[in-house]
Amino acid sequence: MSKFTRLFKLANAARLATYLIALWKLFKHPETPRGAKLVAIAVIAYAVSPIDLIPDFIPVLGQLDELILLPLGVALAKKLTPKPLWEARLREAEASAERLPKMWWGALVIALIWLVLLGLFVWWLVRMFAAA
Repeated sequence: MSKFTRLFKLANAARLATYLIALWKLFKHPETPRGAKLVAIAVIAYAVSPIDLIPDFIPVLGQLDELILLPLGVALAKKLTPKPLWEARLREAEASAERLPKMWWGALVIALIWLVLLGLFVWWLVRMFAAA
């Protein structure tokens, strides 16, 4: 990997961290609309969860989920928030050295989604073989 590519990845990771902190501040702010709060906490939970919705070992898709889902979530939260409120939280995030809290419940939600999908797949297989 070239030095330029490494630098580009570090810059994007730093910017994403700033956006996630801004989302955290947005979630805690009392004037934030409910929809924006829900989107903000969902994006944060997914970002800090140690379990991905699409595991990284799956070629291409495993890496694309972070490249697509996180920016889309940030964009949706930004769209659902009044512009002055979002800009104020973003400025606060840029000025602060705060870190995001660990959210293990986010990992639990992702694990439950995988378990439900696995259960549905097993149910489908049982019905398929029972019919045959």
